[in-house]
Amino acid sequence: MKILYGVQGTGNGHITRARVMASALSKINADVQWVFSGRPKHDFFDMECFGDYKSFRGLTFVTEHGKIKPFKTASQLNFKQLWKDIKSFDCSGYDIVINDFEPVTAWAARNQKVFSIGLSHQSAFLYDIPKKGSNVGTDLIMKWFAPVNLPIGVHWHHFNQPILPPIIESKEQQGAVIKNKILVYFPFQSLENLIQLVKPFSDNEFYIYAKVESATNDGHIHVRPFSRTGFQSDLMSSEGVVCGAGFMLASEAIQLGKKLYLQPVAGQMEQLSNALVLEQLGYANVSSEFNHTDLENWLKEFNPKKANFPNTAEYITNWLVNQQFNNPQDLVSTAWGNLDNQI
Repeated sequence: MKILYGVQGTGNGHITRARVMASALSKINADVQWVFSGRPKHDFFDMECFGDYKSFRGLTFVTEHGKIKPFKTASQLNFKQLWKDIKSFDCSGYDIVINDFEPVTAWAARNQKVFSIGLSHQSAFLYDIPKKGSNVGTDLIMKWFAPVNLPIGVHWHHFNQPILPPIIESKEQQGAVIKNKILVYFPFQSLENLIQLVKPFSDNEFYIYAKVESATNDGHIHVRPFSRTGFQSDLMSSEGVVCGAGFMLASEAIQLGKKLYLQPVAGQMEQLSNALVLEQLGYANVSSEFNHTDLENWLKEFNPKKANFPNTAEYITNWLVNQQFNNPQDLVSTAWGNLDNQI
C-alpha cells in the first residue's frame, strides 16, 4: 500500500501522533511519503523515523504570551506560496491520502480527486462534541483548512460520533515517579513568565522545556532544550504536568496517570474545548491564565485520573489493510472496546 501522509507541523502534538503511526505503518510494510508543513524545516527535530520527508511552509498561527495574535498571524500568511505548493504537488500513484490537518496535501488530493482520510483531533470538531469558543469562523476553518473525504476524529471520548481514542504509544509507567517533580511545557508563553510562575514553589522540582540552546539549573528550576528523549524521560518520572490544552501531551499524561494543570491558549477554540472536556471528564484542573493560587492548590490537592487507552494505531492499520473505508463505525466500536467503562 502506497500512502501519502500529510501532517500539520505547528507544535509537536501532530508530529508525536505521526511517530506512533509511522511505527504502526512500518509493521504492515506500507510505503509512506511523509509531508509536513507549518514551520521551517530547520525547526523540526528527531525526524529520522519519517525517512525522506517533504516540508512546506503551509499555514500556522502566531502566539505570544498564551494568546493568538491575529494581525501578526495575518501578516505572515503567504497564500500565494500555499497555492503554488498545492498546484505543484502530485498525488498520482498513491493508493490513499491520510491527513492530519495539513493543508497542502489535503487540497492537492481534493483537486486531483484522490480519496483522502482525515485522521486528526481537528476532525472530531466536525461532529457534535462539546465545544467552547466556536463560531462560524472556527467551523469554517475546521471544515476547509484541510478538507478530506472521510474525517475520523480522535478524542478522549467518542460522544457517539466517528471518533477514535487518542493515537499514542501504548505504554505503562516506566521507572519510579519522583515525588514533587513537575514537567512544564507551554511554548505559547515566554520562558521568563513560566519561571516566575513556578519560582515561589521551592518544595517542587520544575523541569521546563523551552526553545533554548542548552540545559540550565537554578535551584528547583531546571530549563531543558526540546528533546524527544529527554522530554519522555522527564514525563515518565514526573508527578504532574503543567501545559497548554493541546491534545497529545494531555493524552500521554492521562494514560500514565499524571495530574494535569492546564491553560488553554486564549482565543483558540480547539484548546478551549479541550480544556472544557478535560474538566468535565475529571482529568485536569484548568485556569484561563496560569496563576500562583491555582497552581498551589493543584500541587497540594489534585488527584489524577487515569485511562488505559488502547493501541489505536494498530486498529487503524488493520482497517487500512482491509480497505473498509465506507464503514468506519466498526473501527470506532472495536477501538473503544471496554474503555467506555472507565470514563
